[in-house]
Amino acid sequence: MGETWRRVGAYDVLTLHDGIFEAPLDVLIHADGEAARDEAVARWGKPKVSIPVNCFVLKGASGITLIDAGTGPSWGEAMGHAPAAMAGAGIAPEQVKRVLITHLHGDHALGLFDGDRARFPNAEIIVPDADFGFFGEETNRAKTPQNRQGGFAVTAAVKKHYAGRIHPAPAGIMQPGITLIPLPGHTAGHSGYLIEGEHSLLLWGDALHLSDLQATDPGIGFVYDFDAATAFSSRRAILARAADESWLVSGGHIEGFRRVVSTGTGYELIPA
Repeated sequence: MGETWRRVGAYDVLTLHDGIFEAPLDVLIHADGEAARDEAVARWGKPKVSIPVNCFVLKGASGITLIDAGTGPSWGEAMGHAPAAMAGAGIAPEQVKRVLITHLHGDHALGLFDGDRARFPNAEIIVPDADFGFFGEETNRAKTPQNRQGGFAVTAAVKKHYAGRIHPAPAGIMQPGITLIPLPGHTAGHSGYLIEGEHSLLLWGDALHLSDLQATDPGIGFVYDFDAATAFSSRRAILARAADESWLVSGGHIEGFRRVVSTGTGYELIPA
């Protein structure tokens, strides 16, 4: 993983593996309540949540674009490996022209920083406008549960270190061949980026954290979802759309590139 470039439309795409995130099973929730959650988790049969943390390099005619940036050194030694992976691919931070952020959680945006400075000194930062608007307004903190407040500090750091280079963006074309698709719920402005080509690729951020469990049962969510009901609706809708469109998919916590296949009662993500 993270060693092979894949051509999609006008871009060569490389997965950068930042690390592994682990958490107890009590971070999982279900749209249908606690009993449905317990049944799904028992059926799944795993003792804990253990998921990859990824970001992506896109190499095209306009230079180097990142989609998300990993954790940097902020989340301990198990993560923060994306910069070394990028260096191994022969890419220096100064070469990055733009970073497209799916949402302002630490495992997607703290890699923008190297200590108390910008890691990517020449990059523009594109952020979904609803996320930047929500986390950029400090008065929203008081009405946000404690375990979902991390985006405020991340956004403050982005404002500090990338002042003048931040571009809050609505849905639509971000650059030739790349479209922002809103997938709200996990955060207010959580989004994916569709790279268009003969076989288009959707990098869907955190639409799914657990590819096997949540594809089979899209009602499964995480306590980190800002609006669990909206996240559930976004997840079901994007799984259906990706299956209908035969898109390739990957994301912040998906291993490799997959296709979404309907099973009648749910979905399956198969290697592609």
